[in-house]
Amino acid sequence: MSVGLSISDRAAERVSVLLKQQEGAGLMLRVTVSGGGCSGFQYGFAFDDARHDDDLVFSHAGVDVVVDEMSLELLEGAEIDFVEDLAGAAFRIDNPNATASCGCGSSFAV
Repeated sequence: MSVGLSISDRAAERVSVLLKQQEGAGLMLRVTVSGGGCSGFQYGFAFDDARHDDDLVFSHAGVDVVVDEMSLELLEGAEIDFVEDLAGAAFRIDNPNATASCGCGSSFAV
């Protein structure tokens, strides 16, 4: 059974704030996984107003996050969160599929 991707309240709130600062209607947060980074795969975040045939949309608190099928294979069951600490503020993905990750949390291995 597919559980997809979840979005924390903090992440949804931050995306909502950022979307209000952007120009354009119908924007969604696109999350991607691509090869690269110090651990093998890296996360990507961007605003997008297009939905492709292989995209899935996950919604929480009025915010839409779009992920393509290939990326979702590596993100299945993950949660997108937004954290603020001494190192700064950033989106962070708690990915149960990752066997290792880099210190900055932007790349991972499976």
